[in-house]
Amino acid sequence: MKNLILIRHAKSSWESPLHDKDRALTTQGIQDAHIVSSHISDYIPKTYIIWTSGARRATDTALIFAQNISYPLECIVYKDDLYTFEEKKLEKIIKSCSNIFESVILFGHNEAITDFVNKFGDIFIKNVPTAGFVSLEFDTDDWKKIKKGKIKKIIFPKDLK
Repeated sequence: MKNLILIRHAKSSWESPLHDKDRALTTQGIQDAHIVSSHISDYIPKTYIIWTSGARRATDTALIFAQNISYPLECIVYKDDLYTFEEKKLEKIIKSCSNIFESVILFGHNEAITDFVNKFGDIFIKNVPTAGFVSLEFDTDDWKKIKKGKIKKIIFPKDLK
């Protein structure tokens, strides 16, 4: 069994004239990341690895979640190739995961996350919002062979306010 949790980065700011990768979280984004991460402890596996895009908004979101679920910050894996908006690229990265890991928590970007969830999940989601959490389970022991999985839990910030 393989478990994948996809978390879209929290809300970021467009106000500063920065490169897209350098955009920081807004106050609302920080609050939403804390709210969602404080409600996931019952839905994360016992052992897992955290992967995050190298974009600042994704890494900041990953750090907030990691702190709130007591995951060692030095164990977060930063993957620049997760800075993608394309489902096919995200799928390729996920399928490249070593089978020694049963569970991955991945912080990334839309449209890749929503499109991946709709391709591999059993529930249609119009849009995974910022700070949205979607947990999928796949009936395989090989990341390369993941196919249609089962969505186990969805947590969106708006549902917690």
